Amino acid sequence: MTCFDVFNGDADGLCALQQLRLAHPLETVLVTGVKRDIGLLARVKAVSGDQITVLDLALDKNLPALARILAAGARVRYFDHHFPGEIPDHPGLEAHIETAPDRGTSLLVDDYLGGIHRAWAVVGTFGDNFDESARHAAQPLGLTEAQLNALRDLGIYLNYNAYGTEVTDLHIPPDALFRRLQPYADPLEFIDRDAAFRSLRDGFADDMAKARAVKPVIDRPGHRLHILPATPWARRAGGVLANELARAAPDQAHALLTHLPAGGFVVSVRAPLKRRQGADELCRLFPTGGGRPAAAGINHLPEAAYEVFVAAFLAAF
Repeated sequence: MTCFDVFNGDADGLCALQQLRLAHPLETVLVTGVKRDIGLLARVKAVSGDQITVLDLALDKNLPALARILAAGARVRYFDHHFPGEIPDHPGLEAHIETAPDRGTSLLVDDYLGGIHRAWAVVGTFGDNFDESARHAAQPLGLTEAQLNALRDLGIYLNYNAYGTEVTDLHIPPDALFRRLQPYADPLEFIDRDAAFRSLRDGFADDMAKARAVKPVIDRPGHRLHILPATPWARRAGGVLANELARAAPDQAHALLTHLPAGGFVVSVRAPLKRRQGADELCRLFPTGGGRPAAAGINHLPEAAYEVFVAAFLAAF
């Protein structure tokens, strides 16, 4: 029997898996990638008796692979908060899927485990830009404001590290980053003791200084759109910049388009924080789009579709 952990390489996926493996240590094959690599289940070649845990990946984007794996006789446990489409009714599937606009996969795993590794759930929830939910979840932990801010920073750094077109864009590959997190039951200890935290922090600061200097090409009362260049720092920083802009202007919808080296754009969309609806519907209008109501993206928007996207963005919010 082989056990697989298949997880989004962002903060929510990492922290969901961290909670599970702290509670239930197990040697597994790790299957992960950049944040936008959401069809990861297709990489799993499972046979009868294998066990697969899937974390923070939209079921509708993995349905053919899921059907193949279940038909092979493997068992799948699935945690996610994105739009799932129709969830299969199969005895081999254990689904924990909710699409509330202010809860991520880390909080779903926290519920499943009864809160025994809540601090990591707080990190993942901050990383997914659910600050209010993260602070609410942290209340029983009795943290100081400085400790809470440290967990928030860690969540942001973990999340930003997953943005990129290829794993080579990232400061630390997500599977290696999980192995660095794995020994630490307390994320504050990871912050204090592991050099990976300092690498993430310093890389983040350098990238974001460049990203914050980019001026919007559209800036209206309800909408803001930025375009970033085809550079690794821009591909890393784009999603975090979108979250930061959304928090700073909660009445505005935000779109961040980053030029790809081969042409076209990768797109991050944030619905206005005061409504948190519509980002996924907008992005699913385009072939490589998806996500959740508050935050979604498009993996490849052709340059010829730019004006169509702008019109749809302005109409959606």
